[in-house]
Amino acid sequence: MELHKIEAIIEAVLFTMGEAVETTKLAVAIDHDIDTTRRIVRNMMVKYQEEDRGVKIIEIEDSFQMCTKAEYYENLIKVAKIPKKHVLTEVLLETLSIVAYKQPITRSEIEKIRGVSCDHAINKLVEYDLIAECGRLDAPGRPLLFGTTEEFLRSFGVQTVDDLPQLKEEQLEEFKLEAEKEIQLKLDL
Repeated sequence: MELHKIEAIIEAVLFTMGEAVETTKLAVAIDHDIDTTRRIVRNMMVKYQEEDRGVKIIEIEDSFQMCTKAEYYENLIKVAKIPKKHVLTEVLLETLSIVAYKQPITRSEIEKIRGVSCDHAINKLVEYDLIAECGRLDAPGRPLLFGTTEEFLRSFGVQTVDDLPQLKEEQLEEFKLEAEKEIQLKLDL
């Protein structure tokens, strides 16, 4: 195998792992002995330095790690401080709307309404700071209660949950009929 290809493999492994990788593991990845592997990586370290790249490879005991050069930390901080734009999937929006209209609500109550497990959706919504734990239900097991946050209000441009649009009675009946049809279709399968 040509040297360029071997270096590409080492680079891919170090980049992907994101932490120090033992020389023995790198040797397995490139099908070479440990001393040859160590020499190749050390040569890569010199190349990275000579080419003044934004990353470097460092040696820690008998491992190597790819990391950012310290002089670029300020640039990274500028990017890291930019707030992430969260994508709300249909599942997340559905779960969020249940919490918004039925709060405070337990996980099991949400699952009863949705008909499926909602662990992932609740965890994502908590991570996005759109919902939060807001107490415990006074019932056996004392399950957690969830409600919307100030971030939810900001994100959806409302001052209180009372400002959320209210469904008309006809819409409720339409939704109910659609849900019943879906259930019947599932039962017929």
